[in-house]
Formats: sequence, structure tokens, C-alpha cells
Amino acid sequence: MRIGIDCRMFQSSFTGIGRYTFELVKHVAKLSQNQSTGQQNEYVLFLNNPEYDAYTPPSGNIKKVLVDAPHYSLKEQTNLLKAINVEDLDLMHFTHFNAPIRYNKPFIVTIHDLTHTLFPGKKMTALPYRLAYKAVVRHAVKKAKKIIAVSKNTKNDIIKIHHIPSHKIEVIYEAVGEEYKILPPGSPPKTPTSGTTPRKSPENTPPPGNPPEGPLKTPHLRDNLQEQTTQKPPFLLYTGVHRYHKNLPRLIEAFAKISPDFPELKLIITGKHDPLYPEAENATAELGLQEKVIFAGLVPEPELIALYNLATAYVFPSLYEGFGLPVLEAMKCGTPVIASNVSSIPEIAGPNNALFFDPENTQDIADKITQLITDPNLQTELIEKGLQRVSQFSWEKMAKETLNLYNELPRL
Repeated sequence: MRIGIDCRMFQSSFTGIGRYTFELVKHVAKLSQNQSTGQQNEYVLFLNNPEYDAYTPPSGNIKKVLVDAPHYSLKEQTNLLKAINVEDLDLMHFTHFNAPIRYNKPFIVTIHDLTHTLFPGKKMTALPYRLAYKAVVRHAVKKAKKIIAVSKNTKNDIIKIHHIPSHKIEVIYEAVGEEYKILPPGSPPKTPTSGTTPRKSPENTPPPGNPPEGPLKTPHLRDNLQEQTTQKPPFLLYTGVHRYHKNLPRLIEAFAKISPDFPELKLIITGKHDPLYPEAENATAELGLQEKVIFAGLVPEPELIALYNLATAYVFPSLYEGFGLPVLEAMKCGTPVIASNVSSIPEIAGPNNALFFDPENTQDIADKITQLITDPNLQTELIEKGLQRVSQFSWEKMAKETLNLYNELPRL
């Protein structure tokens, strides 16, 4: 078969969709032979610049096509449509909901979440934007031969909101790459901490002068954490965007409740500053936490992995997730997770592998943070359970299940 894949999200390397698309192409290229026919599939990747110039296909059965079609623009309804039609594909895989409305040949669409529907945000206030979004999503889910949902929770949302029959939707889980890991000897010690003083032992204390793999290079992070010593200040970590559904103001309010009891404890929030959503920064200023809450901005992946390893706990207060990739990233780095008990988060984390809270109750968030950081045994338990849980997910498994779906489509 000749299969197209929308890879325009390669540019979004700090998003779950960008990571998903990159890992899909990387692994499906290795597994591209059609098991039923013995023939090798051909893949056509549609990319914007600069990714088109930067990307080198890993095998001879992959072709890349340059298309001037930024996401959520009119050009994806015209330029992308034209580019796809020229390639005479047997199947097209749109890795996000925004398939061209006039594309009527067989296609699969991956729905990562329904955030735009359930939590439309400030960009969705304009009527034309809302109408365009609804039309594009409606076409994608109604006309697709199959829909890939990244969690059972997302599948249920699609069924409930768009009235799609269950048999049309396949749940294929995402995963975490091998680069996310507990850092080796010479890295920051990953030991349980009681209160705010990290415990040390001979077997996990790094040699003097041997910094962690992927050390923090961002000056204000390095200065705040002193990450190359065992005397690092303890901190909680959040990674991701700052939009409304991420619920950051409540996390900061909960942190303010416990801060007097843990004067050394800091909260690090990564992710690009979004001027449309200043609420987290505003809450920090109003509560006088400017010295305790660090807004790190976009953090390169090696530094992000170091942060996961250094963190006392990862806190995920989101009101809604289609999958919740950071939960697995933290687990793979051996960091205990405290997270919301809503949407897909308990499904992905597993019922007993994280400490859950009501994301709308700041006292519950504060209580769960306190419970974890004062109980070394609980930290150890969640680290071990998290590592077991994350081992059940892999990008290779995701690619195999997706490839099976590709090869099944001609028979539908």
C-alpha cells in the first residue's frame, strides 16, 4: 500500500502530538512490511519547513513532500489537500483532527483529546474559529475509515460528543522514549526524601565533581537547584503548557498552603509562557511566592529529563487530558507522581501507581503533596510501581498496532 502520514506536527517537538508523530514514523518504517501480502508499504510524509529540510527518511520506502500548510490555517484546506491528491494514496493518516474537509479518499485520523470542545479556551472565543473547528472535527470523525483514540477515556468522549459507533474507534496507547530514564551513576541521587532534607547513602551518592547526564544549563535553574551536588533543595515539578485546563492557579494555591511548613521546598513550572494565560504568574505574585515558584520556560529535553530525576515529586493538576504523557515520563525517570483523579489520568497512571487528588480542591492537592513528601516509604512504593507501570507502554507497540490497522483497512 501507498500510505500518507501528516507530519506537519514535527515542528511541535514540545507537544505530545509532535512526539507521537515522530515516534510513529520512526518505528513504522522498521515494521512496514505487510504481513498478509509480504509486500512492503510505501510511506509519503507531508512536512512544512524547516522540518522538510532537516528530516532525512530512515529507509528507502519513505518519501517526503514539502507542503506550505501551517496548522489550523486555510492553507491546510487547499495546499495540503492538493499535495495529498497528487500522491495517489491508498490510505492517508492524519495524526491530528485537522484533515481537509474536501478530502474524500480513505483515511485514518488520530484524536488525541477533545480539549477544544470541553475546554475551548480564549482562542476559541471568536465565532468563525469555533465554527471552523467544529466543521473540521465533524468531518474527521464522521468520514474516517477508522479513528485512533489514545486512551479509553478519549474514545468514550468521542462516542459521547460525536455519536460515533464504538467499533469504529481503536484505542492505541502512546508511550515514552528510551531517553527518559533514571540517570546512571554520577547523576543526581534518586532517593526518598523525608520532609525537605534529601537522604543520602553510600550506594547512591554520586562521585564528587561528576555532574548528572544532561545537566541543567539554564542559569536560573542551575543557580536555584545546585543540581550538581547532593545538597539540592527539594522541589515539585510540573511540565507542560499553561492553558486553562492545566489548572496551574490551583496548584499554586495548594503550594501556598504548604509552603510555610516546608520553607526549602520550591515549585518548578516548565512550558512556554502564553500571554493569553497569565493566571499562574498572577497567582504567584498575589501569593508572594516569586522566590519559591520558578517559571522555567521551554526546557530542552536533556534538561527536562534531569529535572524529572531531580524532582522530589511530579505534580499533574490537569482538569482534562487525552492521554497525559508527562505522567509516564516522570514514572520512567523514577519520580513519584501526584495527579488529578479525572479524565484519562487514572487510566494511564494505573489505579495504585500514583497519589490522586480532586483537581478542583486545593486543600486536597495540598494534603496529597504533604502526604507524599513526608513519607519516604510511600515515595519508594510509588517509584517502584511507576517503573512497573511505564514498562507496559512502548512506541514500538504503538507502531505495530497502527500498522495492523493500516493493513486491515483495505478489507473493511
